[in-house]
Amino acid sequence: MTDDVRLRAAEPGDYDRIAPVVDDWWGRPIQGGLPRLFLDHFHRTSLVAEDGDALAGFLVGFLSPSVPDAAYIHFVGVHPGRRGGGLARRLYRGFFDLAAADGRTRVRAITSPLNHGSIAFHRAMGFAVQGPVPDYDGPSTDRVVFELRLDAG
Repeated sequence: MTDDVRLRAAEPGDYDRIAPVVDDWWGRPIQGGLPRLFLDHFHRTSLVAEDGDALAGFLVGFLSPSVPDAAYIHFVGVHPGRRGGGLARRLYRGFFDLAAADGRTRVRAITSPLNHGSIAFHRAMGFAVQGPVPDYDGPSTDRVVFELRLDAG
């Protein structure tokens, strides 16, 4: 259950709590995909989930500065012991509320075609799924692209 977990806006200093755990939470080296700049510059649009003082999860997202109706979820993590209890859904819904309050009508995200768990999660959340899109992130770097219309639900 996630009732004992509180969500709050991230702060730049949260990077120092998040960066050391992401490789363990994913079970592979992934920290390079989350440089400090995301929490330095997008902390107001990112969320941290805490159980007391313990980090339970996080979502790093931002409102697109170039696409006025879009928001983007870049990185989401839930402590392995907290998975399956709805915390990722709470983080996403919190971000949806934040994006909608700013007039955004679309939320986008991407993942690797091999990340079947992420693809299933995004489908269950109501995202449209496109791809894999060949060379999306450069040569031989295919991605699955997700988009959710906030005004559709």
